[in-house]
Amino acid sequence: MSQSRFSRLPDLGDRIKVSFEFFPPKSDDMETRLWETVKRLEPLNPHFVSVTYGAGGSTRERTARTVGRILGETTLLPAAHLTCIDATCEEVDGVIRQFVDLGVKRFVALRGDPASGVGTRYQPHEGGYANGAEMVAAISQHGSFDISVSAYPEKHPESPDFATDIDMLKRKVDNGATRAITQFFFDNDIYERFVERVRRAGIYIPIVPGILPVHNIKQVGNFSARAGAHVPAWLLERFEGLENDPQTHMLVAAAVAAEQVLDLIERGVGDFHFYTMNRADLAFAICHMIGVRPQHALSAVAETTSAAA
Repeated sequence: MSQSRFSRLPDLGDRIKVSFEFFPPKSDDMETRLWETVKRLEPLNPHFVSVTYGAGGSTRERTARTVGRILGETTLLPAAHLTCIDATCEEVDGVIRQFVDLGVKRFVALRGDPASGVGTRYQPHEGGYANGAEMVAAISQHGSFDISVSAYPEKHPESPDFATDIDMLKRKVDNGATRAITQFFFDNDIYERFVERVRRAGIYIPIVPGILPVHNIKQVGNFSARAGAHVPAWLLERFEGLENDPQTHMLVAAAVAAEQVLDLIERGVGDFHFYTMNRADLAFAICHMIGVRPQHALSAVAETTSAAA
């Protein structure tokens, strides 16, 4: 990695916006870990944080509680995930109103995955919204909101071709989407080619790369199989022999993700969305390496630089 990538990182950090994704806890222990993660990442002043909505709407109430707690107990700006799986339009509209009443101004609108999991073909719920574009339109009917939607650099696994995928993204934008967050990827050329396709289609909202730090390489393989995302051979090689060495695994994971982000920055990307898996260490380390740091840390760097001059 070139030395230039690490030069003047505090200045670089001022030009970068990051966001973090959390999922609602399923137990007391998981809730404790989530809030440790939230408080650890809060000083990085992210653009927003998002809270996921489980397959089939299975975490609806926990998502609402988590979003409400973030609003009430932190300085963070939460975006509530919302899906249309296994729910009527009236039920989804009720959830939207619930989030709006909490004070939510940001949403992540997704079609969602069937609760029955992999291999189950998606079927719109009878009397429900059919897809992400209809979800965006439903949210927009309740007011003016910041609405993020999904995008797939390697094509949605159910789409027959890129043209179909991009047409759906265009419909989401026409209905009020303000940003797209991509499925995770590990090859930056794939992301760049996707953005070129999107721009040629007349879509100009930000296409924010979704970054997945590799907490567990086997788990990433499972995620990738479901999402249709390519795992390069070089990535697997980086983690060979580290199955029983979590400390080295984490160091390698931080370096790999930072290298990916720094390369994207060199290509002109300024916004990044991190899939945290409710763990702070890797996301915090990566942000530190790209110059996104707590304000007190940046002040200390500035004072040291000034003194040295």
